[in-house]
Amino acid sequence: MIVLKSAREIALMRRAGHVLAGVMERLRTFVRAGMSTLEIDEDVEAFIHRAGAATAFKGYRGFPATACISINEEVVHGIPSPRRKIREGDIVGLDLGCIVEGYYADCAFTLPIGAVPARVQQLLDVTRESLDRAIQECRPGRRLSDVSHAVQSHVEAHGFSVVRAFVGHGIGRALHEEPQIPNFGDPGRGPQLRAGMVLAIEPMVTMGSWEVRILDDGWTAVTQDGSLAAHFEHTVAVTENGPEVLTSLAGAPATSTTGAGQGP
Repeated sequence: MIVLKSAREIALMRRAGHVLAGVMERLRTFVRAGMSTLEIDEDVEAFIHRAGAATAFKGYRGFPATACISINEEVVHGIPSPRRKIREGDIVGLDLGCIVEGYYADCAFTLPIGAVPARVQQLLDVTRESLDRAIQECRPGRRLSDVSHAVQSHVEAHGFSVVRAFVGHGIGRALHEEPQIPNFGDPGRGPQLRAGMVLAIEPMVTMGSWEVRILDDGWTAVTQDGSLAAHFEHTVAVTENGPEVLTSLAGAPATSTTGAGQGP
Protein backbone atom coordinates (compact mmCIF):
# COMPACT_ATOMS: atom_id res chain seq x y z
CA MET A 1 0.00 0.00 0.00
CA ILE A 2 1.31 3.44 -0.96
CA VAL A 3 0.85 5.86 1.94
CA LEU A 4 0.02 9.48 1.06
CA LYS A 5 1.67 12.06 3.32
CA SER A 6 -0.07 15.06 4.86
CA ALA A 7 1.34 18.58 4.63
CA ARG A 8 2.62 18.21 8.21
CA GLU A 9 4.39 14.95 7.40
CA ILE A 10 5.99 16.41 4.29
CA ALA A 11 7.15 19.41 6.34
CA LEU A 12 8.98 17.06 8.73
CA MET A 13 10.53 15.19 5.81
CA ARG A 14 11.56 18.54 4.33
CA ARG A 15 13.35 19.36 7.58
CA ALA A 16 15.15 16.03 7.43
CA GLY A 17 15.94 16.64 3.77
CA HIS A 18 17.42 20.03 4.50
CA VAL A 19 19.76 18.44 7.05
CA LEU A 20 20.98 16.07 4.33
CA ALA A 21 21.32 18.91 1.83
CA GLY A 22 23.61 20.57 4.36
CA VAL A 23 25.62 17.36 4.72
CA MET A 24 26.04 17.12 0.94
CA GLU A 25 27.16 20.73 0.72
CA ARG A 26 29.78 20.12 3.41
CA LEU A 27 31.05 16.86 1.90
CA ARG A 28 31.74 18.50 -1.46
CA THR A 29 34.56 20.48 0.16
CA PHE A 30 35.40 18.17 3.10
CA VAL A 31 36.15 14.92 1.26
CA ARG A 32 39.69 14.80 -0.08
CA ALA A 33 42.43 12.37 -1.02
CA GLY A 34 44.21 10.80 1.94
CA MET A 35 41.33 10.65 4.39
CA SER A 36 39.73 7.39 5.42
CA THR A 37 36.10 6.56 4.75
CA LEU A 38 35.62 6.25 8.52
CA GLU A 39 36.69 9.90 8.96
CA ILE A 40 33.98 10.90 6.49
CA ASP A 41 31.41 8.76 8.28
CA GLU A 42 32.22 10.26 11.66
CA ASP A 43 31.90 13.78 10.26
CA VAL A 44 28.51 12.95 8.73
CA GLU A 45 27.25 11.52 12.01
CA ALA A 46 28.39 14.58 13.95
CA PHE A 47 26.73 16.93 11.44
CA ILE A 48 23.39 15.08 11.62
CA HIS A 49 23.41 15.12 15.41
CA ARG A 50 24.34 18.82 15.56
CA ALA A 51 21.34 19.53 13.36
CA GLY A 52 19.06 17.81 15.87
CA ALA A 53 18.32 14.83 13.64
CA ALA A 54 18.93 11.10 14.10
CA THR A 55 20.93 8.84 11.81
CA ALA A 56 18.83 6.61 9.56
CA PHE A 57 21.26 3.92 8.45
CA LYS A 58 23.26 3.03 11.56
CA GLY A 59 21.87 -0.23 12.87
CA TYR A 60 19.36 -0.50 10.03
CA ARG A 61 19.18 -4.23 9.27
CA GLY A 62 22.53 -4.44 11.02
CA PHE A 63 24.38 -1.85 8.91
CA PRO A 64 27.29 -0.67 11.09
CA ALA A 65 27.75 2.97 9.98
CA THR A 66 26.00 6.31 9.44
CA ALA A 67 26.81 6.68 5.72
CA CYS A 68 27.25 4.21 2.88
CA ILE A 69 30.53 5.13 1.17
CA SER A 70 31.17 3.32 -2.11
CA ILE A 71 34.31 3.89 -4.20
CA ASN A 72 34.87 3.31 -7.93
CA GLU A 73 33.44 -0.13 -8.84
CA GLU A 74 31.43 -0.25 -5.60
CA VAL A 75 27.84 0.50 -6.51
CA VAL A 76 26.23 0.95 -3.10
CA HIS A 77 26.34 -0.01 0.61
CA GLY A 78 30.10 0.37 1.07
CA ILE A 79 31.01 0.15 4.77
CA PRO A 80 33.25 2.95 6.11
CA SER A 81 36.62 1.77 7.41
CA PRO A 82 39.72 3.34 8.96
CA ARG A 83 41.78 1.32 6.46
CA ARG A 84 40.03 2.47 3.28
CA LYS A 85 41.70 5.66 2.07
CA ILE A 86 40.38 8.05 -0.57
CA ARG A 87 42.78 8.48 -3.49
CA GLU A 88 43.17 11.13 -6.15
CA GLY A 89 41.09 10.16 -9.18
CA ASP A 90 38.58 8.07 -7.22
CA ILE A 91 34.85 8.56 -7.57
CA VAL A 92 33.13 8.29 -4.19
CA GLY A 93 29.45 7.50 -3.77
CA LEU A 94 27.98 8.98 -0.57
CA ASP A 95 24.57 7.65 0.45
CA LEU A 96 23.01 9.53 3.38
CA GLY A 97 19.90 9.30 5.52
CA CYS A 98 18.46 10.94 8.61
CA ILE A 99 15.29 11.11 10.71
CA VAL A 100 13.42 14.13 12.10
CA GLU A 101 10.56 13.41 14.53
CA GLY A 102 10.09 9.93 13.12
CA TYR A 103 10.22 10.86 9.41
CA TYR A 104 13.00 9.87 7.03
CA ALA A 105 14.90 11.52 4.20
CA ASP A 106 17.39 9.74 1.94
CA CYS A 107 19.83 11.05 -0.69
CA ALA A 108 23.06 10.19 -2.48
CA PHE A 109 25.63 11.72 -4.80
CA THR A 110 28.91 10.65 -6.35
CA LEU A 111 31.91 12.91 -5.95
CA PRO A 112 35.02 12.94 -8.15
CA ILE A 113 38.25 13.37 -6.19
CA GLY A 114 40.38 15.72 -8.26
CA ALA A 115 40.53 15.30 -12.02
CA VAL A 116 38.89 12.27 -13.63
CA PRO A 117 38.85 11.18 -17.29
CA ALA A 118 36.18 12.77 -19.51
CA ARG A 119 34.20 9.53 -19.84
CA VAL A 120 34.12 9.11 -16.06
CA GLN A 121 32.87 12.67 -15.64
CA GLN A 122 30.24 11.90 -18.25
CA LEU A 123 29.14 8.89 -16.17
CA LEU A 124 28.57 11.21 -13.21
CA ASP A 125 26.83 13.86 -15.30
CA VAL A 126 24.52 11.42 -17.08
CA THR A 127 23.56 9.66 -13.84
CA ARG A 128 22.71 13.00 -12.22
CA GLU A 129 20.81 14.13 -15.31
CA SER A 130 18.81 10.89 -15.34
CA LEU A 131 17.74 11.65 -11.77
CA ASP A 132 16.68 15.16 -12.78
CA ARG A 133 14.63 13.74 -15.66
CA ALA A 134 13.00 11.19 -13.37
CA ILE A 135 12.11 13.92 -10.89
CA GLN A 136 10.31 15.85 -13.63
CA GLU A 137 7.99 12.85 -14.06
CA CYS A 138 6.87 13.07 -10.41
CA ARG A 139 3.56 14.79 -11.13
CA PRO A 140 -0.03 13.78 -10.40
CA GLY A 141 -1.42 11.65 -13.21
CA ARG A 142 1.91 10.24 -14.42
CA ARG A 143 2.60 6.53 -13.97
CA LEU A 144 5.31 5.10 -11.75
CA SER A 145 7.09 3.50 -14.70
CA ASP A 146 7.37 6.93 -16.35
CA VAL A 147 9.89 7.71 -13.59
CA SER A 148 11.76 4.46 -14.26
CA HIS A 149 11.77 4.93 -18.02
CA ALA A 150 13.14 8.48 -17.73
CA VAL A 151 16.24 7.08 -16.04
CA GLN A 152 16.79 4.15 -18.38
CA SER A 153 16.26 6.02 -21.62
CA HIS A 154 18.72 8.79 -20.73
CA VAL A 155 21.38 6.46 -19.36
CA GLU A 156 21.32 3.98 -22.22
CA ALA A 157 21.29 6.76 -24.84
CA HIS A 158 24.78 7.63 -23.60
CA GLY A 159 26.10 4.07 -23.64
CA PHE A 160 25.94 3.36 -19.91
CA SER A 161 24.02 0.63 -18.04
CA VAL A 162 21.36 0.80 -15.33
CA VAL A 163 21.83 -1.47 -12.31
CA ARG A 164 18.75 -3.68 -11.94
CA ALA A 165 19.37 -5.38 -8.61
CA PHE A 166 18.47 -2.30 -6.56
CA VAL A 167 15.52 0.06 -6.71
CA GLY A 168 14.29 3.37 -5.39
CA HIS A 169 11.43 3.31 -2.93
CA GLY A 170 8.68 5.13 -1.14
CA ILE A 171 9.74 6.80 2.08
CA GLY A 172 8.09 8.32 5.14
CA ARG A 173 7.78 6.90 8.63
CA ALA A 174 9.92 4.02 7.37
CA LEU A 175 13.08 4.25 5.30
CA HIS A 176 11.67 1.83 2.73
CA GLU A 177 7.97 1.95 1.89
CA GLU A 178 5.93 1.03 -1.14
CA PRO A 179 6.26 1.49 -4.03
CA GLN A 180 9.50 0.04 -5.34
CA ILE A 181 10.91 2.21 -8.13
CA PRO A 182 13.10 0.37 -10.65
CA ASN A 183 15.43 2.46 -12.80
CA PHE A 184 14.29 0.70 -15.96
CA GLY A 185 11.05 -0.24 -17.69
CA ASP A 186 8.51 0.78 -20.28
CA PRO A 187 6.55 4.01 -19.69
CA GLY A 188 2.86 4.21 -18.88
CA ARG A 189 2.66 1.36 -16.38
CA GLY A 190 2.21 0.89 -12.66
CA PRO A 191 0.35 3.01 -10.12
CA GLN A 192 -0.72 6.50 -11.04
CA LEU A 193 1.19 9.15 -9.11
CA ARG A 194 -0.84 11.25 -6.67
CA ALA A 195 -0.13 14.33 -4.59
CA GLY A 196 1.17 13.25 -1.19
CA MET A 197 3.37 10.44 -2.47
CA VAL A 198 7.01 10.78 -1.40
CA LEU A 199 9.58 8.85 -3.41
CA ALA A 200 13.30 8.20 -3.00
CA ILE A 201 14.53 7.99 -6.59
CA GLU A 202 18.06 6.64 -6.99
CA PRO A 203 19.68 5.81 -10.32
CA MET A 204 22.71 3.53 -10.04
CA VAL A 205 24.62 3.47 -13.31
CA THR A 206 27.73 1.64 -14.55
CA MET A 207 30.23 2.12 -17.33
CA GLY A 208 30.01 -1.59 -18.24
CA SER A 209 27.58 -4.38 -17.44
CA TRP A 210 24.59 -3.78 -15.16
CA GLU A 211 25.30 -6.98 -13.21
CA VAL A 212 26.49 -6.76 -9.61
CA ARG A 213 27.69 -9.06 -6.84
CA ILE A 214 27.86 -8.70 -3.06
CA LEU A 215 31.22 -8.86 -1.28
CA ASP A 216 31.93 -11.14 1.67
CA ASP A 217 31.02 -8.35 4.13
CA GLY A 218 27.40 -9.03 3.18
CA TRP A 219 26.75 -5.41 2.23
CA THR A 220 29.03 -3.90 -0.41
CA ALA A 221 27.65 -4.31 -3.94
CA VAL A 222 30.25 -4.09 -6.72
CA THR A 223 29.99 -4.30 -10.48
CA GLN A 224 30.46 -7.84 -11.72
CA ASP A 225 32.91 -6.68 -14.42
CA GLY A 226 34.84 -4.20 -12.27
CA SER A 227 33.58 -1.16 -14.20
CA LEU A 228 33.01 2.16 -12.44
CA ALA A 229 29.60 3.01 -10.98
CA ALA A 230 27.77 6.21 -10.01
CA HIS A 231 24.80 6.75 -7.67
CA PHE A 232 22.59 9.82 -7.21
CA GLU A 233 19.41 10.05 -5.15
CA HIS A 234 16.84 12.58 -3.93
CA THR A 235 13.73 12.34 -1.78
CA VAL A 236 10.90 13.87 -3.82
CA ALA A 237 7.35 14.83 -2.86
CA VAL A 238 4.65 14.68 -5.52
CA THR A 239 2.51 17.84 -5.17
CA GLU A 240 -0.31 19.43 -7.12
CA ASN A 241 2.25 22.00 -8.29
CA GLY A 242 4.76 19.41 -9.48
CA PRO A 243 7.74 17.71 -7.82
CA GLU A 244 9.39 19.13 -4.70
CA VAL A 245 12.90 17.86 -3.96
CA LEU A 246 12.96 17.60 -0.19
CA THR A 247 16.71 16.88 -0.05
CA SER A 248 17.63 20.12 -1.82
CA LEU A 249 17.78 23.46 -0.03
CA ALA A 250 16.30 25.05 -3.14
CA GLY A 251 13.45 22.53 -3.30
CA ALA A 252 14.21 21.89 -6.97
CA PRO A 253 16.13 19.26 -8.92
CA ALA A 254 19.85 19.52 -8.21
CA THR A 255 21.59 20.61 -11.36
CA SER A 256 25.10 20.56 -10.58
CA THR A 257 16.39 -0.56 -7.61
CA THR A 258 14.30 -4.88 -8.76
CA GLY A 259 14.37 -4.91 -5.09
CA ALA A 260 16.86 -7.64 -4.17
CA GLY A 261 19.05 -6.95 -1.19
CA GLN A 262 17.63 -3.54 -0.41
CA GLY A 263 19.68 -2.02 2.41
CA PRO A 264 20.15 1.57 3.55
